[in-house]
Amino acid sequence: MKPIYTSFTEAVKDIHDGATIMVGGFGLCGIPENLILALVETGVKDLTVISNNCGVDEWGLGLLLKNKQIKKMIGSYVGENKEFERQVLSGELEVELTPQGTLAEKIRAGGAGIPAFYTPAGVGTPIAEGKEVREFNGKEYLLEEAYSADFSLVRATKADKMGNLIYNKTARNFNPMIAAAGKVTIAEVEELVEIGDLDPNLIQTPSIYVQRLIVGQQEKKIERVTTRD
Repeated sequence: MKPIYTSFTEAVKDIHDGATIMVGGFGLCGIPENLILALVETGVKDLTVISNNCGVDEWGLGLLLKNKQIKKMIGSYVGENKEFERQVLSGELEVELTPQGTLAEKIRAGGAGIPAFYTPAGVGTPIAEGKEVREFNGKEYLLEEAYSADFSLVRATKADKMGNLIYNKTARNFNPMIAAAGKVTIAEVEELVEIGDLDPNLIQTPSIYVQRLIVGQQEKKIERVTTRD
């Protein structure tokens, strides 16, 4: 059995100033909402955050951004956050933008223990500056180094007490690979079941990648509400 926390603040209390953290989700889908809120409460600062994007202005990682707790953001999309834009233009926030597929593979490689890989994405663009370019079969490829993190925060719909995780539909976006790439992975889950209750064929993150569990209900806000006339 893995440690099962009852306090979100306790679950993240050893995330220290200057830590590198990975956070699962895509926009507001599949984000560990309560773990992010707990980080806001702890006031930890100078974080390097690796995630697909930085949430929206008033939810998700946008709350950490608003609170000036993020020093550097590594992601692939930043278009839904006005505070993000303001901090970048004012020089308050360091940003490393990466093509989305490359970002996903850098995280996956980090979890698999692969230090680097070659990809055609970014060749001939500013992304390639200072990086090795090598030719394979007449085509140029860019060397990209893997990502890893001190802590990974993920969200799953269901877990057993060993820490095996199952995600809900498109919440299975960046969460599985991020769960594998952190030295300490903290999983926020909606339902916790007994060992043996999960169908082994459906487990998407094996327990070996998970160090802490906590159960919490999410608000599951909608990133951009669209309605018919």
